[in-house]
Amino acid sequence: MLKSKTFVKKTRAGGVMKIVREHYLRDDIWCGSEICAECKQESAVLQTDASIESNLCSYPHYVIPDTNVVLHQIDVLEDPVIRNVIILQTVLQEVRHRSAPVYKRLKDIIHEKEKHFYTFTNEHHRETFIEREPGESANDSNDRAIRVAAKWYGQHLKKAESEADGLKVVLLTNDQGNKQKAEESGLLVYRFEEYIKSLLGNPELVDRLALSNDDKHDITSSKVLFPEHLPLSRIQAGIKSGTFLQGTFRASRDNYLEATVFVQGEGEDSTEVLIQGLQNLNRAVYQDLVAVQLLPRSQWVAPSSVVLQDEGAAKDDNEEDKEEDEEKSLRISAAAEAARKPTGQIVGIIKRNWRPFCGMLNLSQIKESTRHLFTPADRRIPRIRIETRQASTLAGQRIMVAIDGWPKHSRYPNGHFVRSLGNAGDKDTEQEVLLLEHDVPHQAFSQAVLSFLPKMPWAITPEDMGRREDLRPLTVCSVDPPGCTDIDDALHCRELDNGNLEVGVHIADVSHFIRPGNAMDKEAASRGTTVYLCGKRIDMVPELLSSNLCSLRSNVERLAFSCIWEMNHKAEIIKTRFTKSVIKSKASLTYAEAQMMIDDSAKNDDITKSLRGLNKLAKVLKRKRIEKGALTLSSLEVRFHIDSETHDPIDLQTKELMETNSMVEEFMLLANISVARKIYDEFPDCAMLRKHPAPPPSNYDILLKAAKSKDVEIHTDSAKALADSLDVARVDGFPYFNTLLRILATRCMMQAVYFCSGMDSDFHHYGLASAIYTHFTSPIRRYADIIVHRLLAVAIAADSTYPDLMDKQKQSALSINLNYRHKMSQYAQRASVAFHTQLFFKSRGILNEEGFVLFVRKNAIIVLIPKFGLEGTVFFDAKDKAGPNLYFDEEGPTLKVEQHTFHIFDRVKVTISLDASNIQHQKIRMSLIEPVISGVSVPAPDVEPPAKKPKLDH
Repeated sequence: MLKSKTFVKKTRAGGVMKIVREHYLRDDIWCGSEICAECKQESAVLQTDASIESNLCSYPHYVIPDTNVVLHQIDVLEDPVIRNVIILQTVLQEVRHRSAPVYKRLKDIIHEKEKHFYTFTNEHHRETFIEREPGESANDSNDRAIRVAAKWYGQHLKKAESEADGLKVVLLTNDQGNKQKAEESGLLVYRFEEYIKSLLGNPELVDRLALSNDDKHDITSSKVLFPEHLPLSRIQAGIKSGTFLQGTFRASRDNYLEATVFVQGEGEDSTEVLIQGLQNLNRAVYQDLVAVQLLPRSQWVAPSSVVLQDEGAAKDDNEEDKEEDEEKSLRISAAAEAARKPTGQIVGIIKRNWRPFCGMLNLSQIKESTRHLFTPADRRIPRIRIETRQASTLAGQRIMVAIDGWPKHSRYPNGHFVRSLGNAGDKDTEQEVLLLEHDVPHQAFSQAVLSFLPKMPWAITPEDMGRREDLRPLTVCSVDPPGCTDIDDALHCRELDNGNLEVGVHIADVSHFIRPGNAMDKEAASRGTTVYLCGKRIDMVPELLSSNLCSLRSNVERLAFSCIWEMNHKAEIIKTRFTKSVIKSKASLTYAEAQMMIDDSAKNDDITKSLRGLNKLAKVLKRKRIEKGALTLSSLEVRFHIDSETHDPIDLQTKELMETNSMVEEFMLLANISVARKIYDEFPDCAMLRKHPAPPPSNYDILLKAAKSKDVEIHTDSAKALADSLDVARVDGFPYFNTLLRILATRCMMQAVYFCSGMDSDFHHYGLASAIYTHFTSPIRRYADIIVHRLLAVAIAADSTYPDLMDKQKQSALSINLNYRHKMSQYAQRASVAFHTQLFFKSRGILNEEGFVLFVRKNAIIVLIPKFGLEGTVFFDAKDKAGPNLYFDEEGPTLKVEQHTFHIFDRVKVTISLDASNIQHQKIRMSLIEPVISGVSVPAPDVEPPAKKPKLDH
């Protein structure tokens, strides 16, 4: 049966185009129930013997949730208890349109066989299809479609009642109007909460219920604490007229009464609006898309450089607390008048960006109360009020909570319990929290993904050999950190008959195994990158590829993508070519092993000769790069030695870099630049490139002040000027000064990002002083490199193209996800180092170490401990006691504490210990030993994880 609609549409040229939309209806779509003889097919999804026991429904039944139930109660629907659920096509489509994360979760549930969730295509079934009536809203039409399908199911299954013993279909909705109309149609219908509370033996499910609008006011006081949010129509009109600005809300980690709204502009016209005080923050949550109204210039303030965390006793929703907080906020703001910034207030929320948050429960002081406050692990998220009957069980555990709403009467948002993650402090629990909080996809690879792996035993076929260059005779070897199993690059160097040198960079041919658009490709694109935690690796691709078939291990044949240059002894490139190849690495070396071979004059085998040739050329390449203005910056990275049995850190040291590190880096950079040129020449509109923007001049303020404090001049007009002045920056008797200066310079840098060449005009890589750059050399662990491999393969006619590869809009959208995943993986890695640093100091007790002042704040100094790559804060103000006299000079910057003045790069001695008094936010505690300052008692400071700011690419 065919339904068709015809309408006309105007074209850009001014003509009209007739469009016919056809909608096919069928009568052979089966209901999915095992009891139905009429339309039963191969394998039934819906069962009757596993029906949920309920006080309301004491008979076997299937449930049909409406769209809002799925959108808001997905946490409950995911529970193993909930089975035999009919998801209508109408509901599935509306969920897909309204929430991509919920849609993905729903699809995952549908794929779980033991859940017995069945998708019924009601919009293509002859008896359940409905047409939208004139004047009927889309929402009302969808509700009617759901009721019609529920009614059809009830009547259809009645025919099989003898087998089902009174099987019924229950519609679940929280919409009062929908419920009423369903009851009038004779349907069995309940509110979702009503149904869940009726389930026998599963009281914990009640905790997972998201609060409906009817419940939200029960929990809060009647006093209005926040201004009303404006409706979307007024917000849109205000943005159009310029009255309001639209931007992303970014809460402060250090001051819960302060945030910024990042307003995206054209090119460099982006701006940040400062928000201070609870009322002006107006219930926005980190990463929400908000509308902000600028305050009059007379009310603009400067960002606070005081650390203020909401760590006091949880406040109730009353006016006094609100006024106290506002007053505190104003006191902080008034302190600095020099650097006022555009300041505003949140007038409305355009889009909430909530996710389930990890954290811990604060048990209520009121006896037998079911209402408790939850403190998120992320300090940028406010406390959340939840109802739970399991509080005593959940105390001391890391749990997940989702926000349901934030009424204007409540100091805190309201939410519900999602699940428990395990005991706080437990290594596995903390690692899970770390991955969830940084949105790192870490679930096991699905069967759909694994189904695209090659069958084992795997071998290179004659067909593969026929399409590739045979480079197995070459003396190829890899050089990597110790313990590396995902070896994605190998090198060779040999002398040619004409006296020149041939140098090859051979990269694992991952794109041979991961084909465009399949489940494995989609999963790798979503993950974006491999995440390296202390003692654990979260792979982007399954282990069979990452540690075996794509790992260029020694003495096994592997498929590669090779970039081969002919060079003279001055490292000038005569010729470049790219080829798909087969290699057989002769050695898998560590940096130290390769260095020893190069340095051992007694060694003269082919591998050593190859390494020496590479090393010699790399030094020339590096010198040339630096002459062009490439930056050599510094960031302290630490390496943990982990106990093989307990997996606890037993030693911690900063990583040492050798010549061989630089050798590998130079050729990876060269390969990336050569490939970038090739793919851009071939595909100027859709090449996946990587750029590193030059920092705005204001970023260098702290570096210039730090250098000036030691009478050293730094020039920042260009990358070359900066590199040259860093090279000559020396202070007599202070050998570590140059390293500290380079660490500070690293902090001034912007983040390097992926982009699509057709969507941008600025390609320059500031840090590498390169006009063009990409990532080609690590396809096992970076998805961007897989795309670059595919582009290069098409460019040299080694593979065929596909539509998405040549679509600059899709490449640009992919770049945005890859940049996000890359950034979050860096944060996760830092958090992992911070956690293992805490474990290390927990076992070591108190240590005294020498450090250097890296930054000076109004009430603290930030100290770097080079031995551990550790950065911590020494505070000079105590919460409850009168602190010493402090005088902060922003120009210096200097901080005078009683009789002593602190400058950047001052040498200090501190005591380091672990403060575990707050199990959720354990911190490394630093207190000053030298210089001795009278009136300074032992403070309770906070600490940052070892600093690893944006690094240069390789």
